[in-house]
Amino acid sequence: MAELNILVCVKQVPDPEGPTSAFEVDSAARKVTPKGIPPVLSPFDENALEAAIRVKEAAGGSITMLSVGNNLSKAVMLKALASGADRLVTVDDPSCDHEGLDAFATASLLAAAVRKAGPFDLILTGRQAADTNAGQVGLGLAQLLGIPAVSVAGKVEVTDGTARVETMLPDGYEVVEASLPLLVTVSHEVGDLRYPSLMAIRKAKNLPMETLKPADLGMEPRSLVINEITELAAPNRERRCRMVEGESPEDAGAKLAALLKEDKII
Repeated sequence: MAELNILVCVKQVPDPEGPTSAFEVDSAARKVTPKGIPPVLSPFDENALEAAIRVKEAAGGSITMLSVGNNLSKAVMLKALASGADRLVTVDDPSCDHEGLDAFATASLLAAAVRKAGPFDLILTGRQAADTNAGQVGLGLAQLLGIPAVSVAGKVEVTDGTARVETMLPDGYEVVEASLPLLVTVSHEVGDLRYPSLMAIRKAKNLPMETLKPADLGMEPRSLVINEITELAAPNRERRCRMVEGESPEDAGAKLAALLKEDKII
């Protein structure tokens, strides 16, 4: 078999470990704005990259990282590239702001970028993004490319042009075998992305990097959007505290039970 060409789709998101207080809901603009939260790769995409590196170590080949977005952080991409990828392709443009694109538009841009950067034998994505948790782009990309897909993988192996994938179930896993080309969405069970050494990060600066614009793909991202956010608001949370007193702990407990029953909580 010829050299295995692996592509990993990654998304830059605000660090999901940031405090919820740092995220501001702008109802008028219908978007969520993070304040002081650094960008990172979506954790599930890190799992996908780790799975790709393990396939490369076992079966050989090369890894191309692909990302679509606006104002992508070079430091974030360089660190991921240094973990074990060989090439980086980005589609970076203000019109590719993730808040302005839906899953279909994002998958369409990725599909066009894949066709331009390809061909590829194995495409790996995270099972879902850490900011939207929609889990639609990976399978949508497979549909647009006309290739089969396997979702929620905990392990990926490739031997003689056939992929063996362990897909995660609520009570275990099942094994699926499929011929290449194939797209696989990867879950956290694969394991965390290895941390690159300082030397690897320095060497990564000399790896091939290509930046594209939507026009290079013959696409206008906003024209691809088929879903519209009509309203966005933070949930209205009300807290009420009522003190239940009694002549004794038993009396207070009985009164509390009566109130809970009255409110149909018990």
